[in-house]
Amino acid sequence: MMTDGELAAHLAHHAGQILLEVRRAGVFSGKALGLAGDQTANQFLVRAIREARPDDGVLSEEEKDNFERLAHDRVWIVDPVDGTREYGEERSDWAVHVGLAVGGVATHGAVALPGLGLVLRSDQPEVLPAMAETPRMLVSRTRPAAEAVAVAKALGAELVPMGSAGAKAMAVVRGEAEIYLHTGGQFEWDSCAPVAVAAAHGLHVSRVDGSPLVYNQSDTYMPDLLICRREWAGVVLDAVKAF
Repeated sequence: MMTDGELAAHLAHHAGQILLEVRRAGVFSGKALGLAGDQTANQFLVRAIREARPDDGVLSEEEKDNFERLAHDRVWIVDPVDGTREYGEERSDWAVHVGLAVGGVATHGAVALPGLGLVLRSDQPEVLPAMAETPRMLVSRTRPAAEAVAVAKALGAELVPMGSAGAKAMAVVRGEAEIYLHTGGQFEWDSCAPVAVAAAHGLHVSRVDGSPLVYNQSDTYMPDLLICRREWAGVVLDAVKAF
């Protein structure tokens, strides 16, 4: 039987391969491609999780919320395509999220970056690359939040535009940036798996006021998120307070 970490990585990888096949088929494009990818990957992930872990709850962006999950201590939280726009535009900065929250904490997860041929896992953390002298802060490529832009200016940080939340979070893990600060609102599936992977790699993860991220809530909306190198956490949190 696979461990939770192995299962998360296995499912994220295979969902990513399914999504690449849907895109390569050339039947859909743009928004229609995003919709087809979401539906196909969601069907695979939800069915596979219920088969492998029948006693656990499931929360997926593409599935009607079943509040029975609130009675479960263990809940799988998935985003079949994080960055549907980027996927539909045939970019590489999109992801597949498969996370597991236990007692409200993102404990296990995997984030596939199929466009890059990568799966980053909570059960196989790697040594973080060296930091850049000038901090790099990831922001939305289409709608960077005013708070993030202001904090970047206060820190003298370089802004790095990127697509999906998972791609941005994994860019910090991969050493492509030091800070991912988001204040534009997300949902639990946007961050559960990335937070599990980032925390396993020794990164700081929290709300922007420093409080913990809590999953499997009745309201799945999560207003903000900070994933960053621990060396920058205090400075970033102070800069947010001053904004």
